[in-house]
Amino acid sequence: MSKRNQYAPEFKAKVALEALKGEQTVAELASRFGVHPTMIHTWKRALLEGASGVFERGGRKAPEIDEEQVKELHAKIGELAVANDFLSRKLKPWTGK
Repeated sequence: MSKRNQYAPEFKAKVALEALKGEQTVAELASRFGVHPTMIHTWKRALLEGASGVFERGGRKAPEIDEEQVKELHAKIGELAVANDFLSRKLKPWTGK
């Protein structure tokens, strides 16, 4: 049983852009890049559908911050800081520091 190939996003974009140019047929591109023609059609369609996102107002979207997760992480940091402090005090007799 063969393992599926994983292609880098840069490679997919390169192949899809070549397909959009229309200078070569999909069959020629498939043999040139060593991928199946169906993959080229899929990548081309994905590129066309996602291209409008490049020109959205404000450029890239700011990542959404989950306040609840931030609170949980701050609480965990506090717990770990207390535990670290406790253990460092308890280990002083053995480390001599």
